Amino acid sequence: MISINTNTASSLAAYNLGSTNVNLQRSLQRLSSGTRINSSIDDAGGLAVSMKLSASIRRTEATQANVNNALSFLQTQDGVMKNAQQILLRLSELGQLAADVTKSTTDTSLYQTEFSSLTSALSAMTSEEFNGVGMFDTTTATSLTVVTSENGGQTNGITISDLNAIVTSLNSLDVSDTTAAITTTISTLETAIQDLAGLRATNGSEQQRLTFAADMLAINKVNLESANGRIADVDIASESANLARLNILQQAGTAMLAQANMSTQSVLRLLA
Repeated sequence: MISINTNTASSLAAYNLGSTNVNLQRSLQRLSSGTRINSSIDDAGGLAVSMKLSASIRRTEATQANVNNALSFLQTQDGVMKNAQQILLRLSELGQLAADVTKSTTDTSLYQTEFSSLTSALSAMTSEEFNGVGMFDTTTATSLTVVTSENGGQTNGITISDLNAIVTSLNSLDVSDTTAAITTTISTLETAIQDLAGLRATNGSEQQRLTFAADMLAINKVNLESANGRIADVDIASESANLARLNILQQAGTAMLAQANMSTQSVLRLLA
């Protein structure tokens, strides 16, 4: 049958060419963006999974930042306690020097002046803060809770070290007093040094736990990015081959559409 009104071959060629053009544009978009899924029509299921993985990655990054801030808190706290340690060691030295029987009252009075000055400096350290959070203020809380997993299921605590208790124990000490009192002062300072050593040991163990948590978050982030990449990233080699195929189909389809449109001209020969 020869028909003028209906050209099935032309219609099919046009349909196939249109489909090829759509796929060609999609391939170009994938290669230009580097992403296999640029809209929900590309892969609805893959898009849903990729969105969840992307959210997990973002939460992991935020958790990493929080853990690193907590580590900075502990490092700053330990830095203050390290200075407090130097002060306690000097106070202990002053107490021992004041116990020298050859020292005059004037000598021990001078020791007491330095002792009082250092005690005041130690007391001032108890008000140190990190970003507005007291590192030694135990009046409101004795610890802080750090979330160490992106889903909030794992936490670590960091201690608000009670440095004020150590300072309080030193307030009544006087190295200019009698030998018996000086002996008590030295004993009290030894206890204070031991207590501070315990606080620093606690701080160190908490830093270690948070360091492990930060390392685990970094590994999890890499794995999540790898999983998301396998779903969402375009395979450049495969897509380039697909683009070449679609380019050939587009050229062939254009030629066949032109050929199909010309086929109806044979009717004119019958009418001539």
